[in-house]
Amino acid sequence: MKKVMMILAIVLIYSCSFAGTPPKAVSDAFMKKFNAATKVSWGKEGPKEWEAEFTLNGEKISANFNQDGTWLETEQEINAANLPAEVLSNVKMKYAAWKIVEADKTETAKHGTIYEVDLKKGLKSKSLAFKADGTEVKE
Repeated sequence: MKKVMMILAIVLIYSCSFAGTPPKAVSDAFMKKFNAATKVSWGKEGPKEWEAEFTLNGEKISANFNQDGTWLETEQEINAANLPAEVLSNVKMKYAAWKIVEADKTETAKHGTIYEVDLKKGLKSKSLAFKADGTEVKE
């Protein structure tokens, strides 16, 4: 049992030590897109996806890239009051009993600009995405 635990510990340490260093293609693509970024930290979002968390113009932002450097999305938390009026209206109409706990503006390669809303009602939670016109997006 000690051997198994030791092997697991080594694997964990090894994987964590390299989790913060993206492939050159990813870091190059990031620098091309966000050359003024500061306080950049990297993590793995999946087996072939990297996420950078950084500050740009005083705002905290995250961006995701495939391991080949292809940009996937950029996300920024916003105040729920800053959601487009159509999005707020749709949420209030369909989820009147739910509370908005977080809102994000996300630029995606797949959907363009979308607004993500995290809702909570008691112990239940829900995440939804909308286009600026209030149309719900299935991700």
